[in-house]
Amino acid sequence: MPLSSEKHQELEKFAKEIRVNLLETLNHLGFGHYGGSLSIVETLAVLYGQVMPMTPEEHARKDRDYFILSKGHAGPALYSTLYLKGFFDKYFLHSLNQNGTKLPSHPDRNLTPGVDMTTGSLGQGMSVATGVAYSQQMEKKGFYTYTIVGDGELNEGQTWEAAQFAAHRQLSNLIVFVDDNKKQLDGTTSDISKSQDFVAKFDAFGFESLRVDGSDIGAIYQAIERVKASGSDNPKCIVLDTIKGQGVEELESMTSNHHIRLDARQKDILDGIAKRLRQELEVAR
Repeated sequence: MPLSSEKHQELEKFAKEIRVNLLETLNHLGFGHYGGSLSIVETLAVLYGQVMPMTPEEHARKDRDYFILSKGHAGPALYSTLYLKGFFDKYFLHSLNQNGTKLPSHPDRNLTPGVDMTTGSLGQGMSVATGVAYSQQMEKKGFYTYTIVGDGELNEGQTWEAAQFAAHRQLSNLIVFVDDNKKQLDGTTSDISKSQDFVAKFDAFGFESLRVDGSDIGAIYQAIERVKASGSDNPKCIVLDTIKGQGVEELESMTSNHHIRLDARQKDILDGIAKRLRQELEVAR
């Protein structure tokens, strides 16, 4: 069933709130992983705003859904989401990557409230997510594990070892999102590794896979509902067709936007974009 009009608008607003807090956080720092953080904003909004509406109280329970951000360099997007869900105060955001911070550039479960797994060494998050899903399957309590991996991250052989294990164990409660934003640190994903048909590749490993517009909140939600309702014992993969820097035209158009250190002109532009988005949110209240 599609989202109601009211819920869709609520999630669109939530995504805008994540995006503006993300921009303000990185702009304050002056550098960071803008591109791959922005490309997962809509997916985080759907997960935390509807599919697994996590609260600090819910997170304290063992029996619940789990989320693992395997592409840990997108930590700033997760931090903005967790702040909006009440896991910590806003001043935490402006401590990103500073000495003594609880918000390192990549998520750390021992430092940051709401983080389920320390990630950043690419490939490991998907393996851990597979293990968590396997544990949930054995306990038979009906919970899901969600993980977001990067398209460049899938260059890591460890991800395919995890995929093979997940399919062999029929982990139907594992939902893997591939952030197919077409770029990685060293260039375009197609130039670095030609294996670009991720739906076909995950299908070949025994997943039930589909591709959706990763900027379309309604499409993301319906994709999750579709794979959950399929009745298949296979693990699930949703490939998100995204743009690195999604939702911020100045960043979408940059050739190299994986990690950016802002010059004065860029900072002025991005500060202006963040201010405009913040004003739009205030008007909509």
